[in-house]
Amino acid sequence: MTRVFSGIKPTGHLTLGNYLGAVRQWAEVAQHRTDALFCVVDMHALTVDHDPARVRRLSRQAATLLLASGLDPELCTVFVQSQVDEHARLSYVLECVATDGEARRMIQYKEKAAREPRATHPKVGARVMNLQEPASKMGKTDDVGPGIVYLLDEPDVVRKKIMRAVTDSGREVVYDRVARPGLANLLEILAACEGGNPEDLSGVYESYGALKKDTAEAVVELLRPVQQRHKELCADPAYVEEVLRLGAEKARGMARPRVDAAYRAIGLLAG
Repeated sequence: MTRVFSGIKPTGHLTLGNYLGAVRQWAEVAQHRTDALFCVVDMHALTVDHDPARVRRLSRQAATLLLASGLDPELCTVFVQSQVDEHARLSYVLECVATDGEARRMIQYKEKAAREPRATHPKVGARVMNLQEPASKMGKTDDVGPGIVYLLDEPDVVRKKIMRAVTDSGREVVYDRVARPGLANLLEILAACEGGNPEDLSGVYESYGALKKDTAEAVVELLRPVQQRHKELCADPAYVEEVLRLGAEKARGMARPRVDAAYRAIGLLAG
């Protein structure tokens, strides 16, 4: 079975872009069709200046939101990166003994490099843009809120942000990602929420206001079950911790034989 592996870095609160571009696809497709592993990549959050308490808080929140978004521990493996020691074990060995230049001289490396992991993206909503700066992605590390819809934003906050979204100087509602990026972003968000096509939707609206109103309501309804399930999971932290514990245990079992083989090959004593 094809294996899928992906994760979320806890450097900020998860956004609508994270959900439409990745997490919803994991829940609706990947975990049902593949051997899927999803993690909170908390160790990657240490590469920049950070507050330890905030990393812990955001890591726990991200894991809870993954489960609230529909990831089922009976169907996939959900864990926190730092709780699987094999990642750091193998990373250190590779940093000590392997450089890309050396590896590229090996035929085996060249062959393996040609079977790189393949990313899959939804047809619509793969890249949700900032509502105030439509040339920039809606990133979770940007803690300036007006252009970013967070998964835990209250409905009225979501409505306000979308109703204030930057559009364009024209009046006609048309879908053109190059010439009308702000408008195209709203059409893509609405299409992703409702399973439609942004080009088809552009012909439905005669005003920006009507489009913004429908987009805001679509996003509110999309996030409603996620927020409700998140609230339920927050009331049962022991369940979330157990899911992460079992997920890490399973991931370690999958990774350990490969890492142990690498340690033997490099000359380290078996533990």
